[in-house]
Amino acid sequence: MNINPMELLKNFQGIQSKMGEFQAKLSSLTETGYAGGDMVKVEINGQMQVLDVRIAKEIISADDAGVLEELVKAAFNDAMRRMKDKINEEISSMTGGMNIPGGFPFG
Repeated sequence: MNINPMELLKNFQGIQSKMGEFQAKLSSLTETGYAGGDMVKVEINGQMQVLDVRIAKEIISADDAGVLEELVKAAFNDAMRRMKDKINEEISSMTGGMNIPGGFPFG
């Protein structure tokens, strides 16, 4: 198998350029996580910042604060999982499915 180092370098530079563009795009990616039958929703962006938290009024009760806390945590974790999947799909499409060793931290 002949490997052309110049071709590899050209491909790497192209991928590196695409990754720079993708990092700029991260803030525009959004994903929403759900818990409690969609009674709690947490929206995050691609930079893992919480954009919005929505809680249905019917589940807000001082007696059930612990349950509400668990639902918010579950919705946030769901949003994070969805965003990681979205980011990994975007990166896979940019790299043509090429596995980059030590690559992106969203595995």
